[in-house]
Amino acid sequence: MTLSAPHIPPHRHGILSRACRACLVCLMAALPLSSAGQNDSLPHSATHSIAVGGANVLDTYLSAEKYRGVELRYIAHLTRPLRWRGMSRTVVHQGQFSKLHNRADNNDELQGAYRLLYLLRYNWHLGSHLTLSAGGGIDASVGFLYNMRNGNNPAQARFGIHLAPSVAATYAFSHRAFSFRIGYEAAAQLAGLMFSPNFGQSYYEIFNRNNNDHNIVPTTFIATPSLWQTAYIDVRPSRLWSRTWLRVSYIGDIQQAKVNNLKYHHYSHLVGIGITHTL
Repeated sequence: MTLSAPHIPPHRHGILSRACRACLVCLMAALPLSSAGQNDSLPHSATHSIAVGGANVLDTYLSAEKYRGVELRYIAHLTRPLRWRGMSRTVVHQGQFSKLHNRADNNDELQGAYRLLYLLRYNWHLGSHLTLSAGGGIDASVGFLYNMRNGNNPAQARFGIHLAPSVAATYAFSHRAFSFRIGYEAAAQLAGLMFSPNFGQSYYEIFNRNNNDHNIVPTTFIATPSLWQTAYIDVRPSRLWSRTWLRVSYIGDIQQAKVNNLKYHHYSHLVGIGITHTL
């Protein structure tokens, strides 16, 4: 999969390159910790889920009010083993849409986004039931927020790409006629780049008059303390559906940023249901 990123000035590119190399060194350093006799036959799996729940959004570029409402999200979660011993690749595609309203219930906002998590993780198999994973990768997103009453600046564009450390755990077991898998995954934003207008700056100034003002902002976890996490349970009859599982999941997505004298947050708590296929 190819991900296109915005043009990065040479000095910022150097910072990101050193950060990427450091992340890779950390991943490779973990390889000798593997224990003998590990099972490297991690299955290919593809999960497709629909999730629904509540969202809470604040964007002070558009309004000082918090908006709350319902969010709908589609999630495609793809995992496959790699040639390197113990390594796996996880790709999570997420498309989301929210309709939100303010406390007075006299204005609405519409929000939409696409998000990609591309993660490489090393897996430790502890016995025949428990697998622990750690690694990292890229967390990238693009989206919009539209305020239905604003005149001059009715919309806000969102784009960001960050390095993201990640952990996961899976516990598999059987009980009577059913097989179960309980899992947890999390990824946090460590450092990266994001787009943001400056306080009081209009999109007309940025794109029509080419009046740029620190609009591509280098960030760290201090400016963007964000966490994506999911907990799930897969279940199937032990003697049937040998490659297909029913998944019920919780998705907690905490996105926050404080840049260019503007504050943003998007809190989502969702319940999902989906189907997992293994190969």
